[in-house]
Amino acid sequence: MTQTIRQGDVLVTPIDAIPDEARPVARDAGRVVLAYGEVTGHAHAIHEPNAELLSVDENERFLRIVGSGVVLRHEEHSAIAIAPGTYRVVRQREWTDEDEPTFVAD
Repeated sequence: MTQTIRQGDVLVTPIDAIPDEARPVARDAGRVVLAYGEVTGHAHAIHEPNAELLSVDENERFLRIVGSGVVLRHEEHSAIAIAPGTYRVVRQREWTDEDEPTFVAD
């Protein structure tokens, strides 16, 4: 059974299907990167080959995991196992005093 996962500022939530218009995102040094850190350059990344990141645009990203599960890693957080399935990847946001949404710093 798939479940919602949160690691720092990244939220990975199960969905039924990835939109048809979503296109593959290239791997970075062999890994699927869900988000990069703003300050440290660290990344929320999956190293296993059975994960694929897809995108409709910069704000609509999806993750497909086939076969066995994978591990989401980040230098400053505990590793988290993710089961096979389809997911929406959300970079969480917060509201500032100016009522403007900004990405949560991680």
